Amino acid sequence: MRKLMLLTISIGLCLSFGCAANPITGEDELMFDRDYHHDVNLGKEVAPQVEKELKGRIKDQVLQDYINGVGHKIARFSHNPDFDFDFAAVNDKSINAISLPGGRIFITKGLLLKLESESQLAGVLAHETVHVVARDTENMMSKQAGMGALFILAASQAKTQGEVAAADIALQLVTLQYSREDERTADLGGIDYMVRAGYNPNGMVETMQILQKEEASKSSDFFSTHPSPENRIDYLRARIQSHYSNSVAGTKVGQEDYRQNVLDRIKNLPDSPGK
Repeated sequence: MRKLMLLTISIGLCLSFGCAANPITGEDELMFDRDYHHDVNLGKEVAPQVEKELKGRIKDQVLQDYINGVGHKIARFSHNPDFDFDFAAVNDKSINAISLPGGRIFITKGLLLKLESESQLAGVLAHETVHVVARDTENMMSKQAGMGALFILAASQAKTQGEVAAADIALQLVTLQYSREDERTADLGGIDYMVRAGYNPNGMVETMQILQKEEASKSSDFFSTHPSPENRIDYLRARIQSHYSNSVAGTKVGQEDYRQNVLDRIKNLPDSPGK
């Protein structure tokens, strides 16, 4: 009975506001706007404010080109490569990665310093790419913010109030919590993306193990917006075993490439402000 009521409510919301099919799961989900171009416009609008919230981009073009290059390798194999994908490293010392509607994806300095290989980086970026393609941010904002978000989004287009409205939305996006089901879909879909791009899928498992250690030490902000990695490791390993056990050989790990393009370069940069 409860499931029937939830389904009825969901159908009612879809009829009132609109739904769009999730290309990863095939299921209809609540969306303010069925057109993904809306996501692209919103992402462009709030990206500068999100960058500011995350202490700005790391000022090293070689590092940025490397991060963006890995991200685009993955995005090329996504369900919708036509999103406005841009992958950037930011100075924030927290351990986190954030995706905006439309394809703007940020990974923090704090997380970059914890990773050890290009395949681990690919796992993080692939996970966030799935969030973009599945339009999870749009879906969660539709559920959590209600009608108030409509006014915020409208205000973000106004020239006189655009910067203030964009800052409000940026703060919401940085602290947005996805559902466990969304995170699971992003994990499993991310593994598929990274393997298609030629990366070793164990990189995502290794990243979860790194995050698990951080959770134990209580030193990461990652878990305020992401579920614990402990239970996620098991289904990631099962996915690799069932889908890719015979195709892992020869896929890229890239430990040395990551060291040269990220770790060695970050060490030589001045410490960034903020947390």
